[in-house]
Amino acid sequence: MTEKHPFVDIRHAQKAYGDLEVLKDINLTVERGEIVAIIGPSGSGKSTLLRAINDLDPLSSGEVILDGTQVNKTLPHRQYEKHINQMRQHIGMVFQHFNLFPHLTVRENVTMAPKLLKGISAAEADKLAEEQLAHVGLLERIDYYPSQLSGGQKQRVAIARALAMKPKLMLFDEATSALDPELVEEVNLVMKKLAEEHMTMIIVTHEMDFAASVCDRVIFMDGGVVVEEGPPSVVFKNPTQDRTKEFLRKHLSQYAESAN
Repeated sequence: MTEKHPFVDIRHAQKAYGDLEVLKDINLTVERGEIVAIIGPSGSGKSTLLRAINDLDPLSSGEVILDGTQVNKTLPHRQYEKHINQMRQHIGMVFQHFNLFPHLTVRENVTMAPKLLKGISAAEADKLAEEQLAHVGLLERIDYYPSQLSGGQKQRVAIARALAMKPKLMLFDEATSALDPELVEEVNLVMKKLAEEHMTMIIVTHEMDFAASVCDRVIFMDGGVVVEEGPPSVVFKNPTQDRTKEFLRKHLSQYAESAN
């Protein structure tokens, strides 16, 4: 009988830049199919923690384990490169800025990684791109260039590109914060659809309404630590920590109203 383990297991995560400690002994687990939002003020360590999960921003100490395999192994350079490239194929990440290649079409942006990293044929990659672009509602833009797309459309292409690798885990780092307000909802709808499909997601967001409606659990970070966590209904409506209450008074109008 195999031992059950958390899908994502972050153990004693610590990150420092010189004397500045950004993450302070964080322990956190995420179950398969769970959607977790990380909220908190700027500089609280949210994005650093997210980037540490796929070792884009390596921890100073601690472990990140995905589906039973440690992501941030200490290995000789060549072994590490092979290991981390394999691990990152299972972790899709969508950033605040779209990072699309401007000289490539939408099709080429989405098919590049599956062809290079998974070695699939051009025909297979094309089929995969069509499936994922249909998934995000952009199949008709498959042969457009990024300059011909709106910001919301570019971000949806970035999501399709990540999904084309068939990841086990999706990470979203403030995916809508660079968008005009009227374009935010089209990206949120794609993320809601992924949630309905039980994709495991960790989402750094400043959108409290989105977190409340989509996520299974909310984690409030401040000063490099997890201050409070729980279901949105508890964290947003009945937080126990003073730091959480103060943050919500500034960022969640419903909480401010109910607290008065």
